[in-house]
Amino acid sequence: MSAREEILARIGRAVAGAADIEIPRHYLQERPAENIVELFAERVDDYRAIVHVVPAAELAGKIDECLGERRVIVPDGFDRAGGWDDLKTADGVVTTCAVGIAETGTIVLDHGPGQGTRAQTLVPDYHLCVVRADQIVAGVPEALARLDPARPLTWISGPSATSDIELNRVEGVHGPRTLEVIIST
Repeated sequence: MSAREEILARIGRAVAGAADIEIPRHYLQERPAENIVELFAERVDDYRAIVHVVPAAELAGKIDECLGERRVIVPDGFDRAGGWDDLKTADGVVTTCAVGIAETGTIVLDHGPGQGTRAQTLVPDYHLCVVRADQIVAGVPEALARLDPARPLTWISGPSATSDIELNRVEGVHGPRTLEVIIST
């Protein structure tokens, strides 16, 4: 008998004869939607991302201002002319998103139109993400309801960061060192 089989047999003997109980899973599916744009902006800022909230009419100008002279990858489906193709020489990427979660300050990419590939969003050192106000939901359950689990999902909570053994923060290890977010209202 393998170790796995032995452990499972022990568990089986331990619970033999125990009554089956139903575990209630009545999670809060929706949260109040008050000020979710402001909450999202605050939470994204807490992660050391750069956050801008602009009216939709000013979005194009704000994108140009944020990008400056950077050579950025512009994924298919992003409504902007021009772009850089080479991951090795691009300074950054500009994308849209699938959903933003106010409670956690998390941006979710499902790599649909305007969101690029995983490599395009994880390799460059700079990521500018445009989030429309109508893409922001209050909590994770609402975000999950909007996402297709068959699509590749990338969950972004701030710039890439980790800590070494002495708890020194190191940025840019697993993705962009700089995350800039424009929330279009």
